[in-house]
Amino acid sequence: MHWGEMFPSSVPCYPQNQLAACTRALESSEELLETANQTLQATDSEDFPQAAKQLKDGVTMAPAFRLSLKAKVSDNMSHLMVDFAQERRMLQALKFLPVPSAPVINLAESLVADNCVTLVWRMPDEDSKIDHYVLEYRRTNFEGPPRLKEDQPWMVVEGIRQTEYTLTGLKFDMKYMNFRVKACNKAVAGEFSEPVTLETPAFMFRLDASTSHQNLRVDDLSVEWDAMGGKVQDIKAREKDGKGRTASPVNSPARGTPSPKRIPSGRGGRDRFTAESYTVLGDTLIDGGEHYWEVHYEPDSKAFGVGVAYRSLGRFEQLGKTAASWCLHINNWLQVSFTAKHANKAKVLDAPVPDCLGVHCDFHQGLLSFYNARTKQLLHTFKAKFTQPLLPAFTVWCGSFQVTTGLQVPSSVRCLQKRGSATSSSNTSLT
Repeated sequence: MHWGEMFPSSVPCYPQNQLAACTRALESSEELLETANQTLQATDSEDFPQAAKQLKDGVTMAPAFRLSLKAKVSDNMSHLMVDFAQERRMLQALKFLPVPSAPVINLAESLVADNCVTLVWRMPDEDSKIDHYVLEYRRTNFEGPPRLKEDQPWMVVEGIRQTEYTLTGLKFDMKYMNFRVKACNKAVAGEFSEPVTLETPAFMFRLDASTSHQNLRVDDLSVEWDAMGGKVQDIKAREKDGKGRTASPVNSPARGTPSPKRIPSGRGGRDRFTAESYTVLGDTLIDGGEHYWEVHYEPDSKAFGVGVAYRSLGRFEQLGKTAASWCLHINNWLQVSFTAKHANKAKVLDAPVPDCLGVHCDFHQGLLSFYNARTKQLLHTFKAKFTQPLLPAFTVWCGSFQVTTGLQVPSSVRCLQKRGSATSSSNTSLT
């Protein structure tokens, strides 16, 4: 390729010269036309041959008939084109990562136990390019495939390197959990697996504030003893009765609110606990199966008890002092004691007093066991024949406690029960 072809501005400007020549030819042609018009207008015929010869010579010598209109430049731009052949070869040599396939969850190897869920999955085809997996799960009360609209959001676990993962420390406050998994490589994530639903059985209940002692401030699963609670309730009751105030049309017995009477509850219309029975019950009956819950009490509490009771437990009756209740009782008032109580009999327990107790009730086997919730040490076992449905029962004086529900029966507790620990004892041995 010549330098002049690459840079036309460095050589004579051919297009401008051609334009000037065409301009001169046009001017010459205009002169010839003017001469021809004058000849045609001549009246003397003798002058016509001479004029015709002049026109012929003028046309012969006219620049317009000797002008070449072939362009001196070309519209070929091939010399300005960029060659991308090398880049094309490089792009064609690139190997892009494929989108990973959707994993398949193995329900047979997945496990729900001890408030943990172990999920196992596999890839339908071997894929060495997978970098990690993403697991999503959510709680639900509906069996079967996950619904499109669910109140609970998906929880996400990222960066899983193996084809299994264990979720620990879960609280099973709903009946089921949905799970799904997707695989990811360095470039892209694949589609989610077909979602699966696993059952998460656990015992859920709340504390029944409507029938608890008036000195107990109950908030869902926590209780605090309040010395003024009963007095406040009495004042409110008297105000409703119109007592303690000057009679008025509004507060007169004829028009005032009658003395409060407990509205029948789901437990057969029982009344609120009173006197020295600082008791609160759970709101869910135990009429079969195995159940487990834990309670953490304030160590400074002067008295605390945990156990079960029939729903017929009298409003004046204290836990462990009747045949309708079983409990472990901790007394920090005057003299420290740690006892198992039933039917007004007590057995002193020779064990350190834990600050968190686990309660295991096997209704059909007639077993009620208490454990150190942290170490799972068996503290005591009642053996009884339960003739009525049971309710979780608690008592506290000058203290507070917090209940944890949604727990499965721990595997260690099941093992201890099967072995029949030598430290367990019958309620008939209480003295």
